[in-house]
Amino acid sequence: MQTIPLTPRSRRNARSEVEFIAVADLPTIYSEHPFRAHSFRSRNDGTEHLALVSPGVTTGVPLVRVHSECLTGDAFGSLRCDCGPQLQESLRKLAESAGGILIYLRGQEGRGIGLANKMRAYALQDGGMDTAEANHALGLPEDAREYVEAAEILRALGVARVRLLTNNPEKVAALRQNGIEVTRVEPLVIAANPFNARYLDTKARKFGHALPMSGTPRSDV
Repeated sequence: MQTIPLTPRSRRNARSEVEFIAVADLPTIYSEHPFRAHSFRSRNDGTEHLALVSPGVTTGVPLVRVHSECLTGDAFGSLRCDCGPQLQESLRKLAESAGGILIYLRGQEGRGIGLANKMRAYALQDGGMDTAEANHALGLPEDAREYVEAAEILRALGVARVRLLTNNPEKVAALRQNGIEVTRVEPLVIAANPFNARYLDTKARKFGHALPMSGTPRSDV
């Protein structure tokens, strides 16, 4: 098992250390040729992450998506968020960009509060709260995610400069703070539906995401 060497910056936070585990082809519906799936494990808590690298060799700064695990959206097709469609659109864009990278961070369900707490928050949202208000009512942070390990995975792949596919300014700031140069931010806007319109409004209003706002708050149901 190979241990990925860490930079002085990443060594300052021992929790963020990652181990490279294995790499294999991953054929998908998004590309004629397989992605290369690189698996990593956190040396702090054992959480396993994936980095999918699209076919070909990039001739410039690679397109990168840092995607937080969302079981309900990614696997079950939940309409309460935009996570599943964002993941699908990211893979389509990356498949068209040689050497593009999807970093899939596990352990970040519900902006880091966990799957069961996410369901508790959903129940409060059904009663009229938005996502931030529900987390506060449960005594949980609005967003508990960290992106140090994403930066380390990029360095392990030999990447120091990225074009970041995101609407979230926190991801941009976090990668820069951890030594990754973000040369350009490319939007990933998914059209709202009746079940996630207020959720997307909250992302824009309270979390600063680069998303269109409706102007009128709506129910999360």
